[in-house]
Amino acid sequence: MNERAHPGELGAFLKARRMAISPAEAGLPDTGRRKVKGLRREEVALLASISTEYYTRLEQGRRQASQPVLDGLSRVLRLGEDERKYLFELAGKDSPRPRRQAVRKVHPQLRRLLDDLATVPAVVLGRRMDVLAWNPMAAALITDFARIPDKQRNYVRLVFTDPAVRALYPDWESVAHTCVAQLRMEAARDPADPRLTALVGELSVRDDDFRGWWGAHHVALRGMGTKTMRHPVAGDLTLDWDALTCAANPDQQLITWTAEPGSASHDGLRILASWATTHVTPESDTTR
Repeated sequence: MNERAHPGELGAFLKARRMAISPAEAGLPDTGRRKVKGLRREEVALLASISTEYYTRLEQGRRQASQPVLDGLSRVLRLGEDERKYLFELAGKDSPRPRRQAVRKVHPQLRRLLDDLATVPAVVLGRRMDVLAWNPMAAALITDFARIPDKQRNYVRLVFTDPAVRALYPDWESVAHTCVAQLRMEAARDPADPRLTALVGELSVRDDDFRGWWGAHHVALRGMGTKTMRHPVAGDLTLDWDALTCAANPDQQLITWTAEPGSASHDGLRILASWATTHVTPESDTTR
């Protein structure tokens, strides 16, 4: 047993903070049928990517917590820096320095290439499949990315939580399963990434399919493929997608959707390009 740890006080602190966080603050749907104030133990455990039994033992003072678990609980319970330091002290751990977040800004050369693709839908994906930038054609094809808060602008999140994006794919289950497998591959690079942990926790709570597929540990690389879409303006589309990795910043990929020249899908993209000129703002990177 760690002589510096105070398990009883740690458990009491965790419980107090859990009771002070509303479901909405944790990104959970509020069903209105809650017998307890704040979050349930199982909800905290799921959001922190640990078992309910593990978390229960922590609250009961019968289990020590590792640094990754403390990091996850700090995020889920929305602890400030002082509270986070206090949590680590109660657990008998040295509080690590705050992680520096990577700059979420598209590489300039990808930005120029993106702007030059007038008739090809394209986005730039970063770490965790975050949507860093897009062109008007991508906004017309997928969704109006500008309406989505920056921290929620994630392709996997949209596939699982946005009804319009979900309806875009007739074979949604296959598309969504592939997204989870690609995100799993991303997770291997930095399993302790707090933003990735938060995304996985949120989607695991909100969607049974995501939770099951994530637990299956299937992986896939982003390379190329074909997607079928049912677009409200352009109609049924069969598009080839490609992922081009930026040599200067391998964390960023340009994703494009194209169609065979002369095909009905190619004609559909031309219709979409005409529609986009009057229905989509040309400003494609809200950070510029």
